[in-house]
Amino acid sequence: SGESGAGKTESTKLLLQHIMNLCKGNSQLEQQILQVNPLLEAFGNAQTVMNDNSSRFGKYIQLRFQKNTVRGAKLSEYLLEKSRVVQQDTGERNFHIFYYMFAGLSLEEKEMYGLLDPSLYRYFKGRPYGRFGTQDVAQRWKHKYQEVCNALDMVGFQEQEQVDMQAILAGVLSLGNVTFEPEESNGSVKVSEASRGWLKAAAVDVSRQLVCCVPCSPWSPSVSCCSLCADARDSIAKVAYGRVFGWIVCKINELLAENVDSEVELSEIGILDIFGFENFAVNRFEQLCINLANEQLQHFFNHHIFQLEQAAYKEEELPWETITFNNNQSILNLLLAKPLGLLSLLDEQSAFPQATDKTFVDKLNSSFKGNLHFQPGRSRVLGFSIIHYAGKVQYTAGGFLEKNRDTLPANVLGLFINSITPLLSVLFTGKSLCYGRASYMNQGPPRQELSVGMRLHSLMVLMERMYSANPHFVRCIKPNNQKEPGVVDSQMVLLQLRYNGLLETIRIRRDGFSWRPSFEEFAER
Repeated sequence: SGESGAGKTESTKLLLQHIMNLCKGNSQLEQQILQVNPLLEAFGNAQTVMNDNSSRFGKYIQLRFQKNTVRGAKLSEYLLEKSRVVQQDTGERNFHIFYYMFAGLSLEEKEMYGLLDPSLYRYFKGRPYGRFGTQDVAQRWKHKYQEVCNALDMVGFQEQEQVDMQAILAGVLSLGNVTFEPEESNGSVKVSEASRGWLKAAAVDVSRQLVCCVPCSPWSPSVSCCSLCADARDSIAKVAYGRVFGWIVCKINELLAENVDSEVELSEIGILDIFGFENFAVNRFEQLCINLANEQLQHFFNHHIFQLEQAAYKEEELPWETITFNNNQSILNLLLAKPLGLLSLLDEQSAFPQATDKTFVDKLNSSFKGNLHFQPGRSRVLGFSIIHYAGKVQYTAGGFLEKNRDTLPANVLGLFINSITPLLSVLFTGKSLCYGRASYMNQGPPRQELSVGMRLHSLMVLMERMYSANPHFVRCIKPNNQKEPGVVDSQMVLLQLRYNGLLETIRIRRDGFSWRPSFEEFAER
């Protein structure tokens, strides 16, 4: 755990390398496990103002062992920041894989995928490729693209799967350039003539469905039909990218699953590498999800280091002066309580078609009036503030309901299911893709989409599992905000030590009983 840019992902990679080295084997499975991280980084990481290689999702890696030999691995991913596909703030970039593709694909391959000059794409808007695409950077991205291809081969992705996957990514970028204009004859909306080429490049015929699926809202007359169509277009791009990412994780799990008899008992080491606490100039729904996950981790740390530790001392009737710590349970209650926690209220509002971001904020203001960890917005921008364990964060509420719903209109879903690209069809039917043979992850209709708020509860289930495990904490400390090596900002470091509870941890370890030998070990001495 630690702030964004503190080194969590790098530490995870080192830890995996160390564990694989301790296995003292050189099996293909161990090499495949080590290739998982660079693969996920390409599709799930991006540059932010705080970190050039920021994880925009959370991952939990389970390594399963028989004696001292690794027999399999399983990966779980949480809350990919899909909105990054269609929008990035100043100084930030889209997911790495798009840049790697432009740098690594040959001219013939770009032509096959319908890729043109990168500066033309709206999903890179405001950040023309050339502006940050120096020769050195382009060369590094080209090398990274080759690494991704090698990792896909090593983990076991087939060639046709890789081609289909890149065709979908190229189609996502082209879809972003589709624009809309009013139909003069009947007042409806159509794809603009100027962007029909982009629609063709995206390899989808969505003009009629986009218009059908976003009729003008009777309770939002100020929102134009053209902008509603643009929102639907962006939803398609986000969902398609999210499904590709989820499919990659599923394929990795298929390929790394343990191949042992069911009665064989396996031990397990799990590594949780989750996005770091974030506080930007503008904080949106994604930052709330990220900071909630960090609140849960902090509570987990407090429980093990302070509560269980001191309870053990009292149970053994040792002389002990209780060490106080910043318990963030009240913040978790504000966010997660049912039925009146922030997430529950968000899901409730998301279920009402007439609800808006303003009605959601009004509900928060009335429900949390007087709560020490909640402050109503005081600027003209619709929002609110939460006093987190790591400090106060101001959230901009615009887009909260739409992002939480995370839905795709049924008629657009049908387009994907009937796609001529095998992978795209599979991603939206729930079938498991195996070229040359049909296999199903689940029979029946496409899966019901859950709100993001409901999916956050899956993270809570993981945390509950971790409470029954034997945890070890790796605290990553960010040395400076300039992304510079060899520079230590002592005040910044001290602030992190304080809000993480590490100063109290040092005290409890110093005053307590840090060495815990078993009776056998003690007797042998």
